[in-house]
Amino acid sequence: MTPWVLRLLLANGAVFLLQMAQFPIGFLVFDPQLLLRQPWTVVTYTLVHGGLGHIFFNMLALFFFGPRLEARLGSSRFLVLYAVAGAVGALLSMAFAPRVSVIGASGSVFGVMLGFARYWPRDQILIWGIFPVEARWLVAGMTVLALLGGFGQTADGIAHFAHLGGFVGGWLALKFFETTSPAQRFRKKATAPRRPREPRENPVSRWSRIRREGLHEVNRAELDRILDKISSQGVESLTASDREFLERFSAREST
Repeated sequence: MTPWVLRLLLANGAVFLLQMAQFPIGFLVFDPQLLLRQPWTVVTYTLVHGGLGHIFFNMLALFFFGPRLEARLGSSRFLVLYAVAGAVGALLSMAFAPRVSVIGASGSVFGVMLGFARYWPRDQILIWGIFPVEARWLVAGMTVLALLGGFGQTADGIAHFAHLGGFVGGWLALKFFETTSPAQRFRKKATAPRRPREPRENPVSRWSRIRREGLHEVNRAELDRILDKISSQGVESLTASDREFLERFSAREST
């Protein structure tokens, strides 16, 4: 069990026990009409559930899909994906049902499931422990069901657009992670067109431009000696002190 999956399971379980004890948890529920007064509820609503079956299936999916994804992304990114999926789920639900309150971790869990299908699309998932379905087809099927339920005319009490928003939020988080990852930055740098290097100037040309007029007669004589040496014996004959002399005065000319 990975750290944040365990913490989320415990947090959801603790809030559900408070619900069973009739503890007032309305300040956690996402109510679109109270969004400006209670902005934290775009995330905290994921801790509140409508019954035992509701929390059981959400936590079961988190238990099965979450640890592997957290290990793949890292704990901090996994938590960001979970929160973003939940928040986008709440906002998309508000866009289509601006007067309907939302509870449940389904949006966040759907984002986790999308992440799992993104990295392990062909892994077999046993529906009801019997029917094998690849992860990618499971997500595709749940997307279709959410669309049908969201745009259907029957009021079934399920926040279908929160589910769809969970997929959208999960996808956005994954794209952000992938475009900002060190591996992606290295890949962009490696594939970026390289600027052609400017040809390096021949040092002899630079040295030959040293103005003799501005030099002391001692330095002028030394310059003539070195240039004559280059002319008769080649650049390879220069000593370290010869090169240092030429570089010092050529640098002065360029400033």
